[in-house]
Amino acid sequence: MLLRAQGVPFRAAPQDVDETWRGEAPETFARRLALEKAGAAAARRPRAWCLGADTVVALDGRVLGKPGSRAEARRMLRFLSGRTHRVVSGVALVGPGFRSARVVTTRVRFRRLAAAEIARYAASGEPDDRAGAYAAQGLGATLVAAIEGDWFNVVGLPLGTARELFAAAARRGGRG
Repeated sequence: MLLRAQGVPFRAAPQDVDETWRGEAPETFARRLALEKAGAAAARRPRAWCLGADTVVALDGRVLGKPGSRAEARRMLRFLSGRTHRVVSGVALVGPGFRSARVVTTRVRFRRLAAAEIARYAASGEPDDRAGAYAAQGLGATLVAAIEGDWFNVVGLPLGTARELFAAAARRGGRG
């Protein structure tokens, strides 16, 4: 959605990458997954420019990925309620003769959430495929009290960082 809104031509190609957290720092984890996704896509299409990204939510030494169930979504939302967490995204670009990745971190503060509000939001289905079990651009906007940093990072892809990677590739002689 974000790339389309910018008029960027692309083809989505989800990659089968193991997204298991191995206890590393959230920044290392997000960067690793972004590189693995872009690298897997580039292995299939070696002359293409492949952009990979992954986002996690981090708080108190825990990394919250996508919830596996509605019950897990409710647990994540209770954990985030009334607190400030980090949204950490890795963005990687792999193409002919080029491989680079960056990490973007944004701080998000949640309002204190009532149990009924958490249950209603989890039941909406919106948290199902979202890191940290929420989508700040959708119904989840009502959960958020404040955002410090890159809004686009929180809603799916830090566009400025992606643009920087393509510009770096172009400076190196690529078509990025």
